[in-house]
Amino acid sequence: MPNRIAAAVVGAAALLLASGAPATAEPVTGSVDPDANVIGYLVNVGDDWLGTIPTNLLGFALSDGTKLGMYCVEIHTDIDDERDMVEQPWDHYPDEDSPFHENRAKINWVLHHGYPAQSLAALTARFPAAHDGIDVFEAVAATQAAVWHFSDGVDLDRTDPLSGDGSDEQDAVDALALYDYLTGAENTGIGEQSAPALAVSPAGLSGAAGGRIGPFTVTTSGTIEELTANLPDGVKITDADGTEWTAATITDGAELFLDVPEGAADGAGSFELTVSSAVDTGRLFVGQDYARHPTQSLIVAKSEKTTLTAGAGAEWTAAPTTPPTTATTTPPTTTTAPPVTTTTEAAPVPQPKNDDLAETGASVFAPILIGLLLVGGGIGTMLVIRHRKPA
Repeated sequence: MPNRIAAAVVGAAALLLASGAPATAEPVTGSVDPDANVIGYLVNVGDDWLGTIPTNLLGFALSDGTKLGMYCVEIHTDIDDERDMVEQPWDHYPDEDSPFHENRAKINWVLHHGYPAQSLAALTARFPAAHDGIDVFEAVAATQAAVWHFSDGVDLDRTDPLSGDGSDEQDAVDALALYDYLTGAENTGIGEQSAPALAVSPAGLSGAAGGRIGPFTVTTSGTIEELTANLPDGVKITDADGTEWTAATITDGAELFLDVPEGAADGAGSFELTVSSAVDTGRLFVGQDYARHPTQSLIVAKSEKTTLTAGAGAEWTAAPTTPPTTATTTPPTTTTAPPVTTTTEAAPVPQPKNDDLAETGASVFAPILIGLLLVGGGIGTMLVIRHRKPA
């Protein structure tokens, strides 16, 4: 039995290993989706080589189907929408000499305060003088131009910021106002934020009924939204003190136990946690095999929630059965008293006194004196008789 249970636990642990590993362990990949682009106005930048260039909130699809919106952070490199891209930390930006490195926190601030992180209504409220409000063409053009200001060191032409693609003078005023806000003194920067993560470790444990099996330690940068248990009746998910966990009470670092009642038979169970977390604004994506096939690096401007899951499980054996104890009844011991024999004792015979005992009653010398008197009397009688004969 112990070998069979041990083998089962190893197998369960292997099956749960994938779900117990950090949900972000695998590289996050995706590709440009041109059909999902949001178009902005053409912009004029102070770069004779570039001239007038289009702006887009680029459509992007992660390998799991999550849809994102991206801005370009590498203006001088053409985009290859046939090449997959991989999420990278900011330090892995491919151009070592780019202004991106010193300005990346400011770029992230632009993304959080520009479009689409801020709605058109919110941007219009900030710029009440805007003609008919800030529209999507102005918002995309201004936000992308502000990103390029920090990532590539190019600026809007202040005398002619937008080009003749349907824009008018008022559109140019509105776009320039938003651009100045995003690149101005209020931009104090936002640091790089960690990617969402969720893990439960270890993936599998074993134990005995009648106790708590654990701990299973939760690591997450998100909020637990769901706790799903696949457990036999009576088995609970608790903390070390036996208090039952709920999804709302589980946070990063929580320690979970499977509380198995004493009377439970051999069995197994598992649980799973779910976190919904946004793919963070400001995350950088670089083309795969960039050194051989350069493509424009992109940064997340619009995120959607993704679902992360992780879980663990355990097996247990029934508590050993103790055979019922048979009470041994000792019959009462009957003690029979021996028959009582009545003995009539003879009167004590007076014993002679020892010389060394204290005298009591008549003296022992009395007989001796009597004897001496008798002897003396006999002698006296004889003398009298002899004296009478001669007479």
